[in-house]
Amino acid sequence: MDVDLVRDGWLPTVGTDGSRFSEGVLGSLKRAHEIWQLELPVSTMLPAVLRQVLLPVVLDALGAPRSSREWAERFERGRFEPEEIDRLAEYLGPGRYGSRFRLLSSDHSFCQVPGLEAANGATKSSALLVPSVATGNNVPLFTPLTEADHLDLSAGEAALWLLHAQCWDTAAIKTGAAGDPQMSRGKTTGNPTGPLGQFGVIVPTGQTLYETLLLNVPIMSDGLDPADRPQWAWAERPSPAGGMNPGSPLWSQRPVSGLLDLMTFQSRRIRLVPEETSEGVRVRQVVVCAGDRLVRTPQDEMHTAWNHTAKPKAGQPSQRPRRHVSGRAAWQGLGALLALDLPESGSGPTTSLLLRQVGGLRAEGYLAADYRLGVEICGLEYGNQSAVVENAIADRLPLPVSALVAGDADVREAVLECVAQADEVGRALDRFHTELRRAAGGDPLPRDKGERPSLRLLHAVDGRMRRLLAGLRTVGEDWDLLERGRQAWELTLWQVAGREARQLLDAVPARAVVGRVTRENGTERVHRSGLAEVWLWKALRDALPRAVEERDGRGEAA
Repeated sequence: MDVDLVRDGWLPTVGTDGSRFSEGVLGSLKRAHEIWQLELPVSTMLPAVLRQVLLPVVLDALGAPRSSREWAERFERGRFEPEEIDRLAEYLGPGRYGSRFRLLSSDHSFCQVPGLEAANGATKSSALLVPSVATGNNVPLFTPLTEADHLDLSAGEAALWLLHAQCWDTAAIKTGAAGDPQMSRGKTTGNPTGPLGQFGVIVPTGQTLYETLLLNVPIMSDGLDPADRPQWAWAERPSPAGGMNPGSPLWSQRPVSGLLDLMTFQSRRIRLVPEETSEGVRVRQVVVCAGDRLVRTPQDEMHTAWNHTAKPKAGQPSQRPRRHVSGRAAWQGLGALLALDLPESGSGPTTSLLLRQVGGLRAEGYLAADYRLGVEICGLEYGNQSAVVENAIADRLPLPVSALVAGDADVREAVLECVAQADEVGRALDRFHTELRRAAGGDPLPRDKGERPSLRLLHAVDGRMRRLLAGLRTVGEDWDLLERGRQAWELTLWQVAGREARQLLDAVPARAVVGRVTRENGTERVHRSGLAEVWLWKALRDALPRAVEERDGRGEAA
């Protein structure tokens, strides 16, 4: 009944030729140059698989690159060399850690506590591992299953959702584990979310799985700390390191001892309960109990952007991990992704350590200016006391490598200006809409209600922005091409804003032409559709100078 995660196929992948196949850990690394991406059920699973399995295996078996040159040499090879494959195979073999990658072993079940039992002896549905399925207080609106239904997970599916739970599980009350002295009345309280639930995740991606792995490997001049061990090698930690063995029901609140410990942090104590069925091994029941708690997200966390505070409160760090905002495309947050330096004064965002590293590699000439870098962002929004999942955030976008170079501001400023123009035009449309409502005798939309023209604008130009970002990856030193791209973007905004404005004008009643007068703070204000239209076109001309110049050159009217 056991499953070998090293060799059995459980990671669904898409090859560079479009083929689909499943591989184990070793097979995925051997064929990393032939794999385009992992084909996972949800976007939040990618960082879980990378951090809990693939990256720590690669780092612990092969070591971290000590310099930019060493990183570049690995990257340029485009694949793991035969000697590296041998070292990975030996690392994952029976002589070292292979036995720790057995999913259903009674001795060392991967990412689990063998023999874990709830204090009351009960088990719960495997739906507890899947946030999109109803269980307990977590009741999604659109799900075909209730808590009374069985959710049959194959061994591979169960392994993926097990990793996901270690990274993203909800907070609050957890089942008390038998043998846990910190349990009270069969429960443990005060559990935080999984480590990745504390921030917005940013994962740089390449053209193959191999490139993605290298892009997520930090350069460490001193190498890994010998005391830093992944969870499957917990027994090798020095005794003064503290903490509780993740293979037992015991847990503690502690800082991490290094990168490997951080990536494989066991925030829950879990046991999968397998059953033999006519369709093979299935996991229908699980035991999920409290696990280790991070004191705080460490400053060397590499998969998040940061909010810098110039004057933090006593006992608080100057930088805190940044969360993603739902309802916004990833490109609308490029101001944070491209923030390479700490704010000179006051507070503000700074980008992730990995994106900063990519910019440094480009500045040193180790990455081509036209390299097809991608960025995937994901996050979960939790509800009441973080005990339920309310929303999932996921997006991916192309990113020009040159925009991440600190000493080369041309492409970065162009990208940020394009994003700012979209926001400015959106605000102008919203104000125009408000004026039309007032001219017709109505009130402005409440801040948290109704559909705003700016949202329709941003949705309409979303595809164009992504094409622009992909195109800017090929600009190089061709500044004329950069200028033409910016002009095309402004023309797009002008056309979409104009179309939206005409639709709004067509929808207002005739009385908006005559308008009305209101008094605000003792001052009379006239609201007419004609005045609102004049103001809008002036705002667009101020925000989009290249579009104005091009249209004037063609002799086109607004």
